Amino acid sequence: MKKMLPILLCIGAADVAWAHDTWLIPARFRVDAGEGLTLHLTSAMAFPKPETAVKADRLAEAKLRIAGETSPLQATESPATLVLTARPARAGVATVWVATRERSLELKPDELAHYLREVGAADTIGRDWEKSGRKPWRETYVKRAKTFVRVGSATDESWRQAVGLDLEIVPQSDPTALSAGDTLGLRLVWKGSPVPGLTVAAVAAAPAKPELAKTDADGRVSFELSKAGPWLIRATLIQPSQTRPGEWDSVFTTLTVDARPR
Repeated sequence: MKKMLPILLCIGAADVAWAHDTWLIPARFRVDAGEGLTLHLTSAMAFPKPETAVKADRLAEAKLRIAGETSPLQATESPATLVLTARPARAGVATVWVATRERSLELKPDELAHYLREVGAADTIGRDWEKSGRKPWRETYVKRAKTFVRVGSATDESWRQAVGLDLEIVPQSDPTALSAGDTLGLRLVWKGSPVPGLTVAAVAAAPAKPELAKTDADGRVSFELSKAGPWLIRATLIQPSQTRPGEWDSVFTTLTVDARPR
């Protein structure tokens, strides 16, 4: 089995649209029991400002889980975001997630060199690519996005459980009970197993710079949420394709949470 090469997507190249971060963010992180939820899915460069809506037909999965029950989300397209809605039948902590279908692209040598520098892979994958004779680069990518909404005041521990995304960020404490200054513990899993040595970023509202950390042997990492407001957690895994020899597969995964003022 080929060695997995975890890589962080830090700042996407402006001319490579697929390198934008894609995130799912609620209109409100806390709603009353019985109230409907509205969420926005977008791809953009400057969190949390929306930029480009993900098309509804790109979604392979769009669901909500609360108190152990799972239901689908309804999608409505708009210019800057894909609007997703649901009305939970129960109170608790709603885990909401989406997964996109595969897309493939080819990068020219100068585009690839720029991209690999941006993701911190110039000395690993980039070096191997140079040694291989700068072969044509073809990559197939998918995006995963996840968030949480507190519905009413009922206790619900289902947020602790992964929803089954291939590359997933799982919080280690209630993601709807965070305040500025709290430390958010996370676990990164790849197909259910912990991902060690993966670089993860935590980003507050632009123009804040990403805070970086690597997962430990058990896939765990933590960040102090130094300011109030929404936060984006993001990581990207790039590895040789197991089904398309000579090509690459990448999975982009994000999580949004909100830190309340103290």
